[in-house]
This record gives sequence, structure tokens and C-alpha cells, in this order.
Amino acid sequence: MKELREAINNAKLTKTQRMIATYILDNSADACFMTSTEIAETLGVSESSVIRFSRSLGYSGFMAFQKSLRKNYQDKVLSISSTITVPSQRIAQQTKLSNDTDYIDRHFKITAKNLESVFVNNTTEIFEEAADIIIASKRKYIAASRGDTCLCNYFLLYLKQMVPHVVMTNTAGLSPIDHMCNISKEDCLIIFSFPRYSSVDEVTAQMAHDAGTKIIVITDKPSALLASYATILFTVSVDSNSFFNSLIGPQFIAEALLETISHKVKGIEKRLKRIDKYLGKLGNY
Repeated sequence: MKELREAINNAKLTKTQRMIATYILDNSADACFMTSTEIAETLGVSESSVIRFSRSLGYSGFMAFQKSLRKNYQDKVLSISSTITVPSQRIAQQTKLSNDTDYIDRHFKITAKNLESVFVNNTTEIFEEAADIIIASKRKYIAASRGDTCLCNYFLLYLKQMVPHVVMTNTAGLSPIDHMCNISKEDCLIIFSFPRYSSVDEVTAQMAHDAGTKIIVITDKPSALLASYATILFTVSVDSNSFFNSLIGPQFIAEALLETISHKVKGIEKRLKRIDKYLGKLGNY
């Protein structure tokens, strides 16, 4: 998929061709078995537009493009795409992928591809820009739901050790709306959102957007539920070979963003010494 993304980024595509490209990138597992007519009908475009799109990428026609797409799919066939969101459906898909028991090796290969997507989808400049927004913001709200809260908690812990006014939005007694009742355009929201996308996260992003807040979204693809709210958009694959998403790719983005911030903020050493002084009394590190 890396080669296809690069070809699309380097090609001069029309608005219609960009729409076709987005659909194929987001639905490659289905698109590689669809005819040009089926893709055209799905998107409401002409079949000739799909064929011209293929030729714009350097292929002789749609059949040659589809052959390349299928080969890429075969290389990825051992992973379950995040487009399959229902856990019971994912576990059923798992039984179809392979009968061997080399689970760890498969997981390693899928994870490596997910990590590769971090570098394919996101530039160094995006990390720098996101870090600058976080540092400059008055308050930093962090949001996530259910399985994604592990990313939220990790990011919260270390961001709090570097900058003031960091707010967690998902506590037991209060909703994100309660935490964000004073949110303004001087603040920022960092939100982690992966399939199955949460409607709570969408309302959270809507509230921040309505307040003029800068929003940093970490999600799986440009067409994700919260992507349209993003001031800064990070995308990373969370494919796995089990019923849950692999969050190693998003974890890397969280770590890389925190490291970028750590190089820009002054006074971290003093703050860490103060924290360590009192943690030492507790013996809880």
C-alpha cells in the first residue's frame, strides 16, 4: 500500500480521481475484487473516470491496476482490517486467515506494517506543528473512549509532566462535556479515535470545534469519523490478526509527539525533580 500511496501523492489527479483514490485506499480489501463498473456505481462516478484514474497512476488500464492492488492485498491477507469493526465478526474472520499457530510472527509482521504507515501517512512537519499548538494552548484537553483510553492515559501522564493545564476528559463521575464546559479558542483538544468510532468522541470534537478550539486528531484514515474536525490530522493503521485493534502504531505517534514537545519546552527538569521528590515519599514511581 505504501507504493500506491506514493503513486497517488505524486500523480496529478482531478477532484473525482482523488475521491476514487480515497475510496480505494480506505477499502483496499474490497476494491481489489471489484470491477471498474462496481467502483463507479459505489461512488456515483462514470466507469471511464475509474479507468482514467488507473492510467493516471501509470497503469495501462484498470485490469493492470487491479492486478497490482490484489498483489498488495495478498501481502496483507494475514491481517484483519480495521474496517471490520464488530469484535464477533473480527474473531470469525480470524479463523479464515490461517490455520497455523505462529501467532506471534504474524502479529509482528502486521505491527511492522502498521508502524510503517506512521511514516507513510505523517510528516515530521505535522509533529512539529501539533507540538507547537499544544505548547501554545492555554488548556490541553485529552479525550478517548473505551479501548483507546490507554493511549489517552499515557499521553496525559507525560504531557502533565511537561506543561501545565492538562485536562483529562473521561472520568467516571463526569462526561467530556462537563470537563470541557469552559473550552475556548485559546485551548486545544487531543483526541484518539479508532474503530468502532465512539459517538461520545464525535460530540466531544463537535463541542471543541464549535468553540473554535484547535483539534489534534489521531485516527486510522482520512475518512474517519473525526477527521473533518481536525486542525491537525494524524493517521495510522490499527490492523491486527485478532478481534481488537493493534494500538502500537498510535502509541508510537503519542510517544513521538511527546518527544517533540520535550525538545521545545523549557523547565521540564525542575518540574520532574519536584514530582520525584514527592513520589519518593510514596515509593510509587
